Amino acid sequence: MITRDEIRELAAFHADETSGAACLSFYFQPVTPQDRSHRNQTIVAKDVLKEALKEAAAMGKNGPIHADIDRILGVSAGFSGHARAHAIFSCSGQNFWKECDLPPRLGNTRIFIQQRFQLKPLAALLGAQPSICVAAIDRRRARLFDLRLDELREIADIAHTLSRSASAYGFNGYDAGHAERRVAEEALQHFKSVAEWLRTSLEKGAWERLIVCCLDSNCPEFEAHLHPYVRERLIGRFSEDVASVTNEEIRNRANTILNKWIEERGRTKSEEAIELAKANGRGVTGLRRVLRALETGEVQSLFIADNYAARAVECPHCGHLDAHTVSSCMACGHPTRELADVSDAIIPIAIRRDIELFYLKDHEELDRAGNIAALLRFRADQNRTGQTAVAS
Repeated sequence: MITRDEIRELAAFHADETSGAACLSFYFQPVTPQDRSHRNQTIVAKDVLKEALKEAAAMGKNGPIHADIDRILGVSAGFSGHARAHAIFSCSGQNFWKECDLPPRLGNTRIFIQQRFQLKPLAALLGAQPSICVAAIDRRRARLFDLRLDELREIADIAHTLSRSASAYGFNGYDAGHAERRVAEEALQHFKSVAEWLRTSLEKGAWERLIVCCLDSNCPEFEAHLHPYVRERLIGRFSEDVASVTNEEIRNRANTILNKWIEERGRTKSEEAIELAKANGRGVTGLRRVLRALETGEVQSLFIADNYAARAVECPHCGHLDAHTVSSCMACGHPTRELADVSDAIIPIAIRRDIELFYLKDHEELDRAGNIAALLRFRADQNRTGQTAVAS
């Protein structure tokens, strides 16, 4: 599983053009096997890599790139039977190599040879995905999980043994009333201890959003003890018996809730950004305005149409991006280079600055707004009573 720090490292990496180095980004998407041998998965990967060798030869970079592709070919030989997608980022000219497993939602197997790593497929999976805590809880036990990139990992198990059955207390259960109250009090303390664990782990930054697995009969009692900050992070719940539910069932149910929440959040916040842009508030639309907001550090959330691509220029000296194809940088005067797709430069900026990134499909409002928009933290060009207008 790839971490956020590793993604930031990829976003900050840039091949040294003077040495002839290049960044290779290889994405392997498993395909439906044609037979039990699963050989067609390896064949697809090899075909893509062989085409990349031809491309490298045409670019005159056959030397360093050949070494990278040979190494990736060696790794791809073991892809037979893989159920998960796989990504490899390599630059042998600068001794860089990183591999990671991903959810099998990459579309197809591809390789990119560029001056920076191609992170669009990765950003489409991770851009708006927070770190998730899944709390599976009943009156006796709580199992706490970390859910990232479709992988469920148990991080804590809090168990509490309740007193014996109330009917067994006293002659013919005469003390049952006291026992029932004791059992209820013990369950209450158990819920409180789990709620406290969630509060402290949230404060430590262990997770950002919460999903609860709990029987409907127990949910109100448990959630009543959640700290307000924890309750604000709750994005959904589902009803299952903790004693019998499997990890796979928890993962699938939690993923369904998470994906629905991300989709709804993306649409809601993008509509907010577009409306605020119309009112000259904390929103901007169109490539030129978004690039300017990125440069001034105003962007909080970024919304891009799923099939968006646009040409722009970049200054290799200062990093300035311009929607107009000018030959010299407007900021420092150095020569610029043309980008076939400005997303190749925007995505690393968004990752390095922890900007929430949404890829949206079939969004008519965003399409009319230029297929790219941003919700801002503040507006640098608006000053009220001597202070910058800051996002709430």
